[in-house]
Amino acid sequence: MNLFISFVHHFTKMMSMDLKNCAFLILFAFLILCADFGACYARNSMPWRQSRIHLSSVMDKGHSSHHNHKKHNTPLAPAPAPKPKPKPPAPMPVPAPAPKPKPKPPAPAPMPVPAPLAPAPSHKNSTTFNVQDYGAKGDGQTDDMKAFLAAWAAACKVEASTILVPSGSIFLLSPISFAGPNCKPKIIFQLDGKIIAPTSAKAWGSGFLQWIEFTKLTEITIKGEGIIDGQGSVWWKDAAVYAGTDTSQNIPSTGQNRANELNNMVSTQISAELSKMPKTKPTALRFYGSTDVTVTGITIQNSPKMHLKFDSCTNVHVFDISVSSPGDSPNTDGIHLQNSQNVLIHSCNLACGDDCVSIQTGCSNIYIHDINCGPGHGISIGGLGNGNTRACVSNVTVRNTVMRNTMTGVRIKTLQGGSGSANNIMFSNIQVSEVETPIVIDQYYCDKEKCKNQTSAVAVSGITYANIQGTYTVQPVYFACSDNSPCTEISLATIQLKPHQTSHHLYGPFCWKTYGESKTSTVPPIDCLQKGNPSNAPSKIASCQV
Repeated sequence: MNLFISFVHHFTKMMSMDLKNCAFLILFAFLILCADFGACYARNSMPWRQSRIHLSSVMDKGHSSHHNHKKHNTPLAPAPAPKPKPKPPAPMPVPAPAPKPKPKPPAPAPMPVPAPLAPAPSHKNSTTFNVQDYGAKGDGQTDDMKAFLAAWAAACKVEASTILVPSGSIFLLSPISFAGPNCKPKIIFQLDGKIIAPTSAKAWGSGFLQWIEFTKLTEITIKGEGIIDGQGSVWWKDAAVYAGTDTSQNIPSTGQNRANELNNMVSTQISAELSKMPKTKPTALRFYGSTDVTVTGITIQNSPKMHLKFDSCTNVHVFDISVSSPGDSPNTDGIHLQNSQNVLIHSCNLACGDDCVSIQTGCSNIYIHDINCGPGHGISIGGLGNGNTRACVSNVTVRNTVMRNTMTGVRIKTLQGGSGSANNIMFSNIQVSEVETPIVIDQYYCDKEKCKNQTSAVAVSGITYANIQGTYTVQPVYFACSDNSPCTEISLATIQLKPHQTSHHLYGPFCWKTYGESKTSTVPPIDCLQKGNPSNAPSKIASCQV
């Protein structure tokens, strides 16, 4: 501070100095003051900004004193005592950082808006047609026939389409026909659910020959794991058998009267229901006039009559299906072929009350293998020639088949009065177990209580039996051929049939008007087979010429 006063005093003396020297001195003094005051206030921790403000005020006072001195020419007053250094101002409080806002709780998720129910698909660009999309209830009580027909009408217009019968539902269907011939080819009927037939007489009217029918179609397939149930017990004459077990067994004597009452009541109810049903019993599933037909995977059970029928069809393939009905259910053939050609049937389980497979007139090029048959009547060709008609069957092979507890094994049956022929037929690798009569040709077959004797008959020739083995309960071989049309070219090889102990009376092999040869020894010996050909052997070619 003393330095500053000395500077001012010296400055007044130098007023006469030229301006240049004055400016230099002022600058020099300013630099000294800056260094002095800066160091002072730095030692007292004064902010440099405050030092600058203080220095500025001092400089202003200096200039003011200089001007006053010049004007009044008064001596300088002695320097006042220095004021005490002001305390440095308290540092500005640093505002506390604003607390982080608490995260807002997440807004509750909006309630999911249910998607609107999809309308029934228009199937404009689809090839799958679900019967439930067309109104089928699948509750086992509502007749879904109209819904099935609506789905069929849509699928019929689309090549390689699929009719879907979904699993998990039971569809009641009154008699129905899925008809062509204007449908596109390659339709698939995907059966995964269950279809049941009505049991009320009203649904059947005066009677139908079939319950479910596919007619005049090309490349039609039925497949799936579903069931077709004909609920046929209400049609069978001895339906009382299926009402349950005999309640008279193992019942204390005190309850016997009540058991008899229950049995009588059940029998009365069944008889009343049977009296209402039409006399014509329907086949469960029929194909008519169709080409390239495939049936696979499904189960057909309890048909009122035949389970599966092919009539006037070509190129038929049936495999991996099951047929099931009681062994004493009447006329419930498993698979029935009529007027059909180029048929392959294999890998099936067939249990029914009649023929496991029945081959009728007009059939040719039939190949059957790997079949489990029983109960039932075996695999049969015929009856042929019924009602004095001409019947023609040729080129049939049945092999690798097992038959258990059947009435016959492999059989050819014709009725008197018929014409035509059954020829070029082979049965090979057949295993029989407790079969009444494993090998049968019967040209006197009668499907009524009484048939009249007639001279004409369907000619039977060119029949081969090879490697047929197992057990029988009545008779191993039965050949009953016509007097006027004997059986010819019958060939036997590796026949090994042994009796199974039963209560039946056992018979030995029987032959009548049967010509052919045994190429190996047989068990039992079949000595009744005549060698050569009879003089009146029919012409198998002429008998079936158009």
